[in-house]
Amino acid sequence: MPLSTLEREIASAVAERRAALLEDLRLHVEMPTGGNNATALDASRRMLLERLASLGAATTIVPGDAKPDWLLGASGGPIPPTGIASRPSRDAGLTRILIAGHLDTVHDPAGPFLKLSPSADGKTAIGPGCVDMKGGIVIAVAALEVLHELGVDVSWSFLLNSDEETGSYHSERAIRDAARAHDLALALEPALPDGSLVVERAGSGQFKVETFGRSAHVGRDFTSGISAVTALAETLVALAKLPEPSRGMIVNVGPIKGGEVTNAVPDHAQAWGNVRFPNPEGCEELARKVDALATPASASAGTLPRVVIRRSFNRPAKPLTPGVRFLAESARSAAEDLGQKLPFGKTAGVCDGNILQDEGMPCIDTLGVRGGGLHTPDEWIDLSSLVERCSLLAILITRLARADRACLGTRS
Repeated sequence: MPLSTLEREIASAVAERRAALLEDLRLHVEMPTGGNNATALDASRRMLLERLASLGAATTIVPGDAKPDWLLGASGGPIPPTGIASRPSRDAGLTRILIAGHLDTVHDPAGPFLKLSPSADGKTAIGPGCVDMKGGIVIAVAALEVLHELGVDVSWSFLLNSDEETGSYHSERAIRDAARAHDLALALEPALPDGSLVVERAGSGQFKVETFGRSAHVGRDFTSGISAVTALAETLVALAKLPEPSRGMIVNVGPIKGGEVTNAVPDHAQAWGNVRFPNPEGCEELARKVDALATPASASAGTLPRVVIRRSFNRPAKPLTPGVRFLAESARSAAEDLGQKLPFGKTAGVCDGNILQDEGMPCIDTLGVRGGGLHTPDEWIDLSSLVERCSLLAILITRLARADRACLGTRS
């Protein structure tokens, strides 16, 4: 359908912000929020919450929770909080929309990749987190500002967490609590490389294999030793038999550690790994098979070698539900009305959208900007997508605010 008069005004107001969007992107890209850099994360969170508060939102800071101590990087500095800005409408009939974005990146804050560098033709730029997801946050804040300036009434909250790239363990409670207070979620991950909107995601989990043996001198008492490294290797061979990519069942191991010197039988070894699964049944199957590799609990305490498995399959699969289809079709309709294309896709990648939807609400989670090279020093953004995706997001929010809640499905 053609854009309404209001929607044309929204698109025009966004277009007028073209230069401001680029400068805002530069500002946030050049705040080094990777590596749990608390100084930059705190500054970025504070700046964004202040802008959202100027729109009439109430802001809160939710303390983060500790993550399992066996995870890689579990002792990596302070636990970051989650910032939430909420502006509910007085109109109880409006849909309650939760917008979700993460401040953290994977890039080393002390590394050389620190600036936004536009190309000579001005069509693209490279920079740490420019698409994942500084660009998404920038366009979402701008979209809400435009709607506020034009007097568009929307009931919204904006959640900003700081640990999505490491599993959202610190922020999961805040994410789930926020989800329960809203009707739908829009997350700001970047589009797929061809611009597609992700409508279906696999689930993921982490695990650790730890093996224990008995140390001995290799030359004098080799036969008294029991190698933890050998036990780990045997377990890893068993793990290597579990993947079935054709079914969407993935098991990957790395890194691994074992032993300290070559002339002693190692008494301790460990490895970490990641799984992907297409649905709850796949999750249960992989969990059962991974757990089966551990030394049985019924074994005596002195049994050696001993294999201990720890796991956290914390991001459930995100299927294409009727509610998700409604949101995706709504986004496609808005895109086409703007003269844009919005194909649909699926991925084995995971994000906070997995957690949000697991709380029983529909969520589409690739409404951010277009680009590529995620998690590399070649991360780049298509700069035209700043205006295009900001216009799409603003108009989609406007339409969803008045959507029939029956189309969103019911909570599980």
